Amino acid sequence: MDLGNPVLQLCQDGMRAEAQGRPAAARALFEQAWARRVDDYDACVAAHYLARQQDDPGEVLRWNQDALRHADAVGDERVAALYPSLHVAVAMANERLGDPVAARAAFAQAAERVGALPADAYGEQLRSAIIEGLRRLS
Repeated sequence: MDLGNPVLQLCQDGMRAEAQGRPAAARALFEQAWARRVDDYDACVAAHYLARQQDDPGEVLRWNQDALRHADAVGDERVAALYPSLHVAVAMANERLGDPVAARAAFAQAAERVGALPADAYGEQLRSAIIEGLRRLS
């Protein structure tokens, strides 16, 4: 992540605030990131983080679908490793909204992109979420 980018820095700061149990501060930082976006990459990242702050699964879905649209518009490798997370988030929101067909389709899309995930704890967490989601919805 390019921390010379102010939008990405705000998202990093927001993640730290989340980890410290300060959700209001995290949301404010993610909203600042969204307000400062200058391109589709910034918008993709900020929308994905804003989705995490939503209580309503419909809003979680809307923000992550927006993030996916922006990721598609980026069209390069900067977003490759984001796709599995975006699709898992869409899948989980659809599942919470009672749409198992859409949820399964999103988990399947995430599964198609797992090759871009890093071989670390984060990558393994997403791989497990995909496997569990597909199993749960099969």
